[in-house]
Amino acid sequence: MGVGRRAFVYLLTFWVILTLNFLLPRLLPGDPLAALLDPSSSDYVYDPEVRAALAAYYGLDRPLPEQYGRYLLGALTGDLGRSIRLNRPVAELVVGRLPWTLLLVGTALLFSSALALLTGTESAWRRGSWADRGLVSASILLANVPVYFVGMMLLLLFGARLRWLPLAGGRTPFARYPSALAAALDIGRHLILPALTLTLAMLGAKFLLVRNATVNILGEDFMLVARAKGLPEGRLKWGHALRNALLPFVAHLAAHAGMAVTGAVFIETLFSYPGMGRLIFESVTARDYPVIQGAFLVVSAVVLTANFLADLISLRLDPRLREGGAVG
Repeated sequence: MGVGRRAFVYLLTFWVILTLNFLLPRLLPGDPLAALLDPSSSDYVYDPEVRAALAAYYGLDRPLPEQYGRYLLGALTGDLGRSIRLNRPVAELVVGRLPWTLLLVGTALLFSSALALLTGTESAWRRGSWADRGLVSASILLANVPVYFVGMMLLLLFGARLRWLPLAGGRTPFARYPSALAAALDIGRHLILPALTLTLAMLGAKFLLVRNATVNILGEDFMLVARAKGLPEGRLKWGHALRNALLPFVAHLAAHAGMAVTGAVFIETLFSYPGMGRLIFESVTARDYPVIQGAFLVVSAVVLTANFLADLISLRLDPRLREGGAVG
């Protein structure tokens, strides 16, 4: 499949996501006004006329097809609507939260990928040894432990017990930094626990992927020929085995990005981290349709872009895919 066809498939997928993004919040029980104006709260509005005026203001009284048309038009023009819960533009909320999530997810992807490539290749090279068995057992454990449990243990140990790291937030509240370096260090300290939690959550699956791919590559003919030539072990391991194991790893990297965003919802909620995951959680709780739609739309665009870039990297790494795309 050529680049043009791949781009068309991603655009079609994006339209399907747009449609599902519009429908799924409306299939949830309740509505944003009922969640916002809870009868058990002191802010509940008993006047039905006021409630009707609020529904008209947010467009919830219009027919579903009309709401869908206005939603598509707003999505294409960058107008994501206005938050019902916070009474602020959704685009403003997203712009304020997205960099935090990108920092968290990007850091976790970087460290988990680097660790998985190094340890997975080394484990495959020493397959059958005690080190290999220990790494495989640890990776299976990490891949199956719930992410919120890992985060809670890290929070209790390093935040509450040892008090080495901050318990919550993305930076110190009301802090005034004397320099950009001081600000970066403070943000970095708050990032350590959430990023470590997400790194550990993704490391197990990544490690197993690299190890299994490398084990298969070690039995290939070109590896036997390279050994027969007397190439040094380091070149065989890192120059031949790891290089070829990158192909399946890159192919799954975009899927890992989607998993990272999903894990970020739990992690940001647990650590009160000011990212998109926490915004989505709070908005789903309040049935805030515009924020739910806008947040999921941006997250979907980021994940699809990651998939598209992964496809382009795969085309670059594997000439056979380029030849197949040219033929197709």
